[in-house]
Amino acid sequence: MSSDARERTILFFGDSITDAGRRDDPEELGDGFVRVIADRLGGTRPDLRVVNRGIGGNRTGDLIARLEEDCIDERPDVVSILIGINDVWRRYDDDDATGVEQFEANLRTILTAIRERTDAAIVILEPFLLPVTDKLRFREDLDPKIEIERRLADEFGAVFVPLDAMLAERSQQSSPEAIAGDGIHPTPEGHLIVAETWLTATADLLG
Repeated sequence: MSSDARERTILFFGDSITDAGRRDDPEELGDGFVRVIADRLGGTRPDLRVVNRGIGGNRTGDLIARLEEDCIDERPDVVSILIGINDVWRRYDDDDATGVEQFEANLRTILTAIRERTDAAIVILEPFLLPVTDKLRFREDLDPKIEIERRLADEFGAVFVPLDAMLAERSQQSSPEAIAGDGIHPTPEGHLIVAETWLTATADLLG
C-alpha cells in the first residue's frame, strides 16, 4: 500500500452477536467474530480499519435509532449487518413481536439510508438459530424474516452471507451447543466459523 492510500473502514452493525463484549474492550472489537476478522486482516491489510458497532439486545428499530451516529457518521466503505434474532426473541419472552411488515420496513429504512448517504458496499449476515430444544419454537417467526433479508439483499445488491443452514450442518459434527450454547449466541468455535464464512464471502469485495 502506498503511503497516501486512503484507509477503508469496515463497520459491523448489529446486536449482541456482533457486540461480543466490545464495550468492555479498550479496542472496542470484543471477543467474537469481529475480533477474529480484525485479527486476520490486521497483519496483511493495513489499509482496512475494522469498527464494531454492535449492541446487545438490539432489534432493527434500534439500528434505525442509532443509524446516524453509529453508522453514517463513520463514513464506512463496507457496512456488515447482522440483525433479526431479537426481533424474533422479544415475541416469546416479552410478548413484543416485530411483525414481518414492520421488520421489512425497518430493514428497508436501514439499507436505503446506507445506500443513499454513504458509498458503502453492504454485507448482510443471515440470522440463525441452532436446534436447541427451548428455542425451537422461534423458528416459525425467524424463517419469514430470513426470507425478507434474502430478498432485500438481492434488491439492494448486498453480499448475502448464508449462515443458518450452514451452522446447523456444522453443528451435526459435534452438537448445536458446541456452536452456540443457547442456539443463538456463538461459542468461540461458532464465532470462528462465522468469521471465516464472512471472509470467504467478502474476498472479492475487499480486493
